[in-house]
Amino acid sequence: MSVTRDISATYRGPGKVVRRLLEMGPREDRALAFVMGACGIVFVAQMPRLAREAHLSGQELNMLMGGTLMAWLMIAPLLFYLIAALSHMVARLLGGKGSFYAARIALFWSLLASSPLILLHGLVAGFVGPGPAMQLVGFLWFAVFIWFWAAGLRQAERAPT
Repeated sequence: MSVTRDISATYRGPGKVVRRLLEMGPREDRALAFVMGACGIVFVAQMPRLAREAHLSGQELNMLMGGTLMAWLMIAPLLFYLIAALSHMVARLLGGKGSFYAARIALFWSLLASSPLILLHGLVAGFVGPGPAMQLVGFLWFAVFIWFWAAGLRQAERAPT
């Protein structure tokens, strides 16, 4: 399936999609593409908020975008690799039988699959600004992300890959 079809299928059954991704076999390039794609989308989602912030505060937009680009495309992927490893070790302590790769796919795919809500959050942050609407969309994204990650990690830790 294409990535966009897998994303929409994840909203119907996140565990099934992660299982299908794991059945394709371990390919680190796929995991890296998922996390880099997700981080790239998060960076793009930040642009309306950064433009609003630059306009309201008089700061230089290019400086804000440069810092955000560095954070999301250089530092965040490394942190997500660390979070995936820690989640696998915790799952191992609780009886998980998966692999580090499977834990990475579960986390990275959850971030990528929840990206439509991240984009919506960015639009709300840029056009509406801070307030209840932005908090509601942020909470919705976080809840969906945790749901995808928990269901994916459950599949990832069921059997070795």
